Amino acid sequence: MGVQMVVNDRMQQGYTYERTAPFGQDFDPGFTPDLTPAEALELGIFCGKYMTDCRDEFPASWFDNAKLAAGPADCSLNYFGVRASTPLTVWQAKGWLHPDDPRGWFQWYCRYYSGRRMPGEDKRQIGRWRSFRRHAAQVERYCEPGDPFCRPKQRQALLQWAYDSRVL
Repeated sequence: MGVQMVVNDRMQQGYTYERTAPFGQDFDPGFTPDLTPAEALELGIFCGKYMTDCRDEFPASWFDNAKLAAGPADCSLNYFGVRASTPLTVWQAKGWLHPDDPRGWFQWYCRYYSGRRMPGEDKRQIGRWRSFRRHAAQVERYCEPGDPFCRPKQRQALLQWAYDSRVL
């Protein structure tokens, strides 16, 4: 039996799940993210607004150096200084969100990293993560290595999907 989690934040009240895998381990062999959730948050993602009300669910250390906006979204906090996200309302309208993760892929990743396993949803999200790699291929094809000014929006989006686009 794993650790039972109860979530009470702005988007979920009384949501429960179980962490059955060791923290940061036992990933699907086809899922090899470059960045941990803490590393992504520290680099600056989602204009500093992602997970500002979710600190109780995850280790405090994830937020020690996270670039989080105290007020409205501030895209200068993003590593590449640009907005690279589609608004959550678009994701909701298109039906791209799983009810257990109303914030989307990165919330799923944080919970997966923390040990939650949902076989069907894990397979779907890992497939989405793998297909997002096409953006890294485009950066590699069209940019000089190490040029952070080439395709900054794609590079920022890649960070948000746990690909380390700083090294492309």
